[in-house]
Amino acid sequence: MRNLLKIVLLIFSVTVVHAHVGSPDVFYEGDAGPYHLFVTVKLPQVIPGIAEIEVRSASPDVQTIRVAPLRLTGLGSDRPPILDVAQRSKTDPQFFVSSLWLMEFGSLQVRLEAEGAKGKAQLSIPVASFAQRKMSFARGLRGLLIGVIVFLTLSVVLIAGSVVRESTVAPGQAPQAIDKRRSRIVTVVTSIVVLAILFLGQTWWSQTAVAYQRKVDLLKPPRAEATLRDGNRLVIRPSEQLMIPVTGRTQVPYTVDMNEVIPDHGHVMHLFLISQPEMERMWHLHPGHAEDGAFAQSLPAMPAGQYQIFADIVDSHGFPWTLVANVNLPQITGTSLVGDDSNWNGARFTTSFSENRIAQLPDGARMVWERGDGPLKAGVPASFKFRVEEKDGSLSQGLEPYMGMVAHAQVVCSDLSVFAHLHPAGSVSMAALDLAQAGLMAQSPAGASGMAMDMTHSLAPSSPKFSFPYGFPHPGDYRIFVQIKRFGHVQTAAFDAHVQ
Repeated sequence: MRNLLKIVLLIFSVTVVHAHVGSPDVFYEGDAGPYHLFVTVKLPQVIPGIAEIEVRSASPDVQTIRVAPLRLTGLGSDRPPILDVAQRSKTDPQFFVSSLWLMEFGSLQVRLEAEGAKGKAQLSIPVASFAQRKMSFARGLRGLLIGVIVFLTLSVVLIAGSVVRESTVAPGQAPQAIDKRRSRIVTVVTSIVVLAILFLGQTWWSQTAVAYQRKVDLLKPPRAEATLRDGNRLVIRPSEQLMIPVTGRTQVPYTVDMNEVIPDHGHVMHLFLISQPEMERMWHLHPGHAEDGAFAQSLPAMPAGQYQIFADIVDSHGFPWTLVANVNLPQITGTSLVGDDSNWNGARFTTSFSENRIAQLPDGARMVWERGDGPLKAGVPASFKFRVEEKDGSLSQGLEPYMGMVAHAQVVCSDLSVFAHLHPAGSVSMAALDLAQAGLMAQSPAGASGMAMDMTHSLAPSSPKFSFPYGFPHPGDYRIFVQIKRFGHVQTAAFDAHVQ
């Protein structure tokens, strides 16, 4: 009986995995034709599983939202299923919710169609589909299942014996000795058969669980090996092969070729080195391809210390990976930062930190986080708004596009359980978003007339006001690095926040 209970428990059990690190849900804000939408995709905890889709329209002219999942690339990516109609809130007509089954591991997309006073428009949002965390039954439910298993097992055995004993007995007569003997034989045989079925079921499920566990393990945040060579050349390579597993008969697994990762903002890797344990320094660098599928970067001048590494790449199918590592570096005598590379030095992040809403920039300007007065809540999607001011308090006019965006942000939890790389479009990879947009434009005649997803995000690149759609995954203390480009220089502001 205990083995059968384990079978049932394993059906609902997976281990912890991550897409970014510890921040699996997808947040997107942008335009579908004339409609500005804020979309949240809350991923299921197991695959197959049900994703919760929330859509908020910036205006009341959207009447209907329809959604459907499909693959981002490859077979099936050009054949969206019939779109499901999202439920419109009765109390908030600009808010829509829907549920979608995600049946596969890997790179998917959520196709969304908005219909309203200005016609129909579509957008596609890339989704990295993977299992999240282990789930277990409550003690009461576990006891209930044990009782049900015992009841059903005894019922089958007793019913079989009773049928043999009573089926040939005339009404009003008692069973004969031969009937009772046959009944005992059938009871023993039935018990053996039932126990054999339970044993075979446990064996089958154990094998299935091991295979599923192997798939889950493949999508954990992959460890990287970081090696310092020639005094200042940091070489990074995955410790193991990156692989997307199989789910279903029609999906083909693939191994990620490090030489075929696709550029994201013009770079094959975004490397973040954050000093430990107090996060008082941060570097955002961009290694290139090196030998044997590795990536390499000549480091700038850096003090000796322990550094946490987060390295973002996107494979050719549009699946985002974050490699993680920890490296102890000596003092580096390097060259000056060039191009899109940047760094930040500031206050140490300690247990007694104070939340800040204003961060000074190197040239005397400042960045302001336009937060409300209430506390930050975990699990609540929001648009985090910022503005850049000059010394006299006027809005800055010197912003330039930084890697094609008005701003970038990195969200890091103090215990390193969360790392998320954000853009004004949200938490999605821009390279994956480009794949989704290309597929949508190829399939939708409306896309040619400007009614598909608008990749300009409605904000001019030089706007001193910008926002990031995001929701903190769990309570804790966070440091948020916000990066912009002003007057030809990359500048970084850091904000500390406590999330309830």
